[in-house]
Amino acid sequence: MRKLLKLAVSAAIALLPSAAAFAQTTEITWWDFLSGGDGVRMKALIKEFNDTHPDIKINATTLEWGVPFYTKVQTAAAVGQQPDIMTYHMSRYPLAVPTGILRPISEEELAAAGIKKENYVDAAWKQATADGKVYGIPFDVHSIVLYYNKNILKEAGLLGDDGLPKGLDGLENFDAALDKLKEGGKVEYPLSLHTDEGGSMWRVFYTLLAQQGAKFIDGDEILPGDAGVKALQTMANWVSSGYSPKLISYEASIALFTSGKAAMHINGVWEVPTMADLQKNGNLGFEWGAIEIPNLMGTQATWADSHSFAIPNSDSKPISPEKVKIVLEIINWMNQHSISWATAGHIPAYKPVTDSKEFKEMQPNATYAKLADTAVFDPVSKLAGVAGPIYEATQNFVVPALNGQLEPEDAIEQMREELKSQM
Repeated sequence: MRKLLKLAVSAAIALLPSAAAFAQTTEITWWDFLSGGDGVRMKALIKEFNDTHPDIKINATTLEWGVPFYTKVQTAAAVGQQPDIMTYHMSRYPLAVPTGILRPISEEELAAAGIKKENYVDAAWKQATADGKVYGIPFDVHSIVLYYNKNILKEAGLLGDDGLPKGLDGLENFDAALDKLKEGGKVEYPLSLHTDEGGSMWRVFYTLLAQQGAKFIDGDEILPGDAGVKALQTMANWVSSGYSPKLISYEASIALFTSGKAAMHINGVWEVPTMADLQKNGNLGFEWGAIEIPNLMGTQATWADSHSFAIPNSDSKPISPEKVKIVLEIINWMNQHSISWATAGHIPAYKPVTDSKEFKEMQPNATYAKLADTAVFDPVSKLAGVAGPIYEATQNFVVPALNGQLEPEDAIEQMREELKSQM
């Protein structure tokens, strides 16, 4: 009898749905273009999310940065094989929105996910919005900053008691400081710029343009007035005066600074981990810091871009409402946990994180974080954005001019003609 009862119970249990059946896991396809330190940090965030959300699994793939990434997204969406979520440079939104590649996120969907406009950096949220619709959620603000060697600046009388550079505001003062550093003979170059590549030089050029209160595109005009010539002439003067080297590669421009051969270096916040790691391992040889680009031309402004999260749009196979809800849950979680992303040098776009005690103790991020308030994103144009026509035009005309191969006036005129033909 007992044996029969045992068999009956076993049979009944076998007919019951298993616990695993109740714990359905939704798989989310994720694409990003993040390599190096950014890639390491994002993979760690994804792992933490997966570990703490057993009902959701992010399947992440990292693709090649730049044009290859955006081309693949466009192609995949056309045939309904797009990811559920992707990273996207916000400077590319003006190119992306008109093509319909980004799925707008409704106010109801944002509200249901607890995503609020007021919790994000104003400039970044504005960049994500077109015609009253939100097309993505910002994750950070990344910009160029001025890295500096505290030891050398202190010796030259250019460092305040607070450890920050002094006397650098205003172009005349900045150039005088460069001249003082050059004459002091302690460094090979007062300033290290990545002078052989359009992307890096676009960021500096656009910063100097914005600091004059000027626009790169105004209506159907490109670089109206003489602000573009003035910005380029300033950069060319830094090279011709021997303040910064000619036609130097990205890696070499960093090495000049980290070896102590350059007193200052303009580069993206993404190189903060490079400096921090070298110092931690005892391979830097000096104290360093980073501040927002000084106000050289009259208005405090700095070129900036943002990594963001977006949902690809596909007419052939649109994402389901259920998956949209999960994707927005992921985005909200990523922003709430973006303090670890800040260790890559970025400024989180999520204000509760930048307002936190932990971020305010994070240096040098907390010092230059105020640049988010005066950040200037690329022009709202199909010509702009990462790896776009403006970057190519900068390579073709700005780079030769700042290296003495073209007159600034001629370079700006040729840049106008080149881009005008593509408007």
